[in-house]
Amino acid sequence: MDRASVIGLVIGLAALVGGNLLEGGKIDSILQPTAALVVFGGTFGATLLSFPARDIARAVAAVGRVFHEKRPDAEDLIRDLIRYAHLARRNGFIALEPEVPRHGNAYLRRALGLAIDGMLPKFLIETMERENLTYEDEERRTAKVFETAGGFAPTIGIIGAVLGLIHVMENLSDPSKLGAGIAVSFVATIYGVGSANLLFLPMARKLINLVNRELALREMILDGVVGIQAGTHPHYLEEKLRAFVEAGGKKHKKI
Repeated sequence: MDRASVIGLVIGLAALVGGNLLEGGKIDSILQPTAALVVFGGTFGATLLSFPARDIARAVAAVGRVFHEKRPDAEDLIRDLIRYAHLARRNGFIALEPEVPRHGNAYLRRALGLAIDGMLPKFLIETMERENLTYEDEERRTAKVFETAGGFAPTIGIIGAVLGLIHVMENLSDPSKLGAGIAVSFVATIYGVGSANLLFLPMARKLINLVNRELALREMILDGVVGIQAGTHPHYLEEKLRAFVEAGGKKHKKI
């Protein structure tokens, strides 16, 4: 469980509810099913219209990663790469072949497998970087779904407010119905602006941060595999890989 995401969401919601209570309001006053239906239903419909079903499905699946992040350990990856470097220097590069299927990181398995198969470093880097570009494009499209929802939600909230005001105007002769219509108007705006800034946009930013972190780890892995392939001394290779942990990754230079 990613505590930062859960705590952030709880604090945001608690601030809104707590502020309402401090002003003498009631929780029931901000729980309006009609406003929720208009805002969330309208936002979902507009977002669904903006993206293909595949991107929507990926976005729904990505919600779990926002609140339950499985973060690869950079130190564990470095230790594994250095162990592979020692093994390759002692027994030859082909000795790493039994190690490939055992590792839990799919990107490392693929890069190391291609290197063992004899792919030249230049083509290995180009192949794996192309895979990274594909991965980045897909993940950023997933984040874009939430970013787009965050753009629609405030506008749909305004639409909900206008609908509530229309209801008010239609019932001016019946004062008993005016309060409900006005409540829907203001609560719809709160739902739209609140969901955009406390949920959709932060989730989009979190997914982008996860992508950037994964790409940094992938660059470290690729540098490590290429270093092992080139016969770099394990000590020097370790120093190079640890620079990634300190600097957060870097761009590859063409070989």
